[in-house]
Amino acid sequence: MSTVHPPEGTAGTDTRDRPARLTVGVVGAGRVGPALAASLQLAGHRPVAVSGVSDASRRRAEKMLPGVALVPPAEVLQRADLVLLTVPDDALPGLVTGLAETGAVRPGQLLVHTSGRYGVSVLDPALRAGALPLALHPAMTFTGSPVDVQRLAGCSFGVTAPGELRLAAEALVIEMGGEPEWISEESRPLYHAALALGSNHLITLVAQSMELLRKAGVGAPDRMLGPLLGAALDNALRSGDAALTGPVARGDAGTVAAHIAELREHSPQTVAGYVAMARATADRALAHGLLKAELAEDLLGVLADEGTGTGSAPGDGPGTDADDDENGPEGNDR
Repeated sequence: MSTVHPPEGTAGTDTRDRPARLTVGVVGAGRVGPALAASLQLAGHRPVAVSGVSDASRRRAEKMLPGVALVPPAEVLQRADLVLLTVPDDALPGLVTGLAETGAVRPGQLLVHTSGRYGVSVLDPALRAGALPLALHPAMTFTGSPVDVQRLAGCSFGVTAPGELRLAAEALVIEMGGEPEWISEESRPLYHAALALGSNHLITLVAQSMELLRKAGVGAPDRMLGPLLGAALDNALRSGDAALTGPVARGDAGTVAAHIAELREHSPQTVAGYVAMARATADRALAHGLLKAELAEDLLGVLADEGTGTGSAPGDGPGTDADDDENGPEGNDR
């Protein structure tokens, strides 16, 4: 396994017969930071300090990193060679600026953030103070429990770093059990949007599906969906658009209209999401030759009617709940 040698000016030293190890600090004891620090501890590094504001954060830190001191953020930086900044995206710029302005950042200190949205430019204030900036984003969902450390095995990390620190960044990821994937600075927002689309929105779709199955009388919707969704995900990862099945890909306009009518009656807040995904699915099925053009016209007509609030099932009169149809939630990543 690769090892990371501390840069000149840090507390650790490297010898030919013993790889150097780093003292590790965490600023922001949410779900991510303690898990990464615990994985680095398994690789031989030494967590020495963690900061957390809420009671839940403090309890999580004590559980994941027993015996590690809970201290203010500035003191974390005083104690650690490698500092993980694991705070929400919107809080990261202000945190970095504040730490740099108060003199908490030490020259030669490795400063790592885990935001998917940002590259290393967000760390510029710390860079000017002499820190070595890294962006290491694990493409994984976290629970805040020890199982997260196990899930890091084989997890891809979006890595962005200055050229001279690229090997150090990739080595850290490998030590945590992950697989480094290089992401350019300018591509970070697109990279993050792609992950949010595939992961965060998937949770919303699955939760909605389970809720509807319960309304339909299914006693164990999770057990029903598990094999189906597992197979669908596997097929999609293997075959992409070629894995599309179902009424939209077949062009069954009547079935789609009936679905929408049922959703309008039993779960109007899901109609907008269903229609948006059906349109996207139809577009992709058409582009890949799965949906026949002659069948697509009626299908897209049904979906277009829903978009203008006039949708109705075959044989029904004009839709009377159109206002509800347009008030579905919009999914957003943090």
